Amino acid sequence: MSDLPFFRTWLPFLYLYIAGGIIFFGGVLFIFKAKSINISRKIHKQWFFVLLFGYFYYLALHGILTLAALYL
Repeated sequence: MSDLPFFRTWLPFLYLYIAGGIIFFGGVLFIFKAKSINISRKIHKQWFFVLLFGYFYYLALHGILTLAALYL
């Protein structure tokens, strides 16, 4: 295991995906409140899932690579 402390490894990760997630999901909520998206339309549903998949994909990729950098 690396001797890097928590505040130099996991704290930036948590800040990025918690603070950024609040802004991201706030934007998604704003899109719904403004009625800019209609989930009953196929293309809107596809893009909505692309947005969600992208957020969680990068969260997982960043987490896996951080783990790999620390423990491999």
